[in-house]
Amino acid sequence: MKKRYLFLALIVLSLISLFVGVSSITPMDLLDFKSEETEIFLISRLPRLIAILLAGAGMSIAGLIMQQLSRNKFVSPTTAGTLDATRLGILVSMLLFANASTLEKMIVAFAFALGGTFLFMQILDRIKFKDAIFIPLVGLMFGSILSSVTTFFAFRSNVIQNMSAWLQGDFSMIMKGRYELLYISIPVLVIAYLYANRFTVAGMGEDFSRNLGLAYRRIVNIGLVLVALITTTVVLTVGMIPFLGLIIPNIVSIFKGDNIEKTLPHTALLGAVFLLVCDILGRILIYPYEISISLMVGVIGSGIFLFLLFRRKAYA
Repeated sequence: MKKRYLFLALIVLSLISLFVGVSSITPMDLLDFKSEETEIFLISRLPRLIAILLAGAGMSIAGLIMQQLSRNKFVSPTTAGTLDATRLGILVSMLLFANASTLEKMIVAFAFALGGTFLFMQILDRIKFKDAIFIPLVGLMFGSILSSVTTFFAFRSNVIQNMSAWLQGDFSMIMKGRYELLYISIPVLVIAYLYANRFTVAGMGEDFSRNLGLAYRRIVNIGLVLVALITTTVVLTVGMIPFLGLIIPNIVSIFKGDNIEKTLPHTALLGAVFLLVCDILGRILIYPYEISISLMVGVIGSGIFLFLLFRRKAYA
């Protein structure tokens, strides 16, 4: 898996994404800066592309960090309850802070996402049976409990339809002024790269890390904060995108190993490329209508996830 091939695929798919949609736009149309096509391009198409790239890279890196810290290849924001905890935080912010700004809602959702992720890690520490497949099943059960609590209170408060919007990830509503929250992912990804070697060492276990002089708990906490930040910004802006943080790091690790410093750029690029492919397919399969990104990633991602499960079983 060559980085330059991924980068080339990213450029080609980005260009395709910019000119695929209900409104017909060609490169020649952009020469007229006052045309309607140029306005659509700047207000809708370009912000959508930026949101796809940041969300794809961000969620993939979040999954990579979680897998390294938990020492389990099947742990991700999807299978650790992080996405469901974020959704619960959004509901709480809607009910208790109805007039809050987007940033204030993000802080509440971030607190719940971080708390849910910490709780899962605590559960993980207390599980004696550390089978690779058993751990994500526990995470899925934990996430289902959080999701049930969210649905119950949303139903009681008559906001169940509002919450369904956060369940279905969708890029069709991304426009200028509605995606900028995702820019938080950029410094988070930079920090993740700076701490890459520490995350790699922490993934070898607490005793090993301490013997090397690494502040294990502090590194784990930093990693979980980064995961919660990325997840919160993506869910608030786009909605829930399942399986992305689960399958992309696994695919990269098959070819590049488990050193985060080496795999992080490949993971970010492949995550963005994969999300671009899913988004383009969602736009053309039932054109002029659109399939939500959560459905496209869910269908394709679940198939890849099953392949990874059977592959691991075959090599066990």
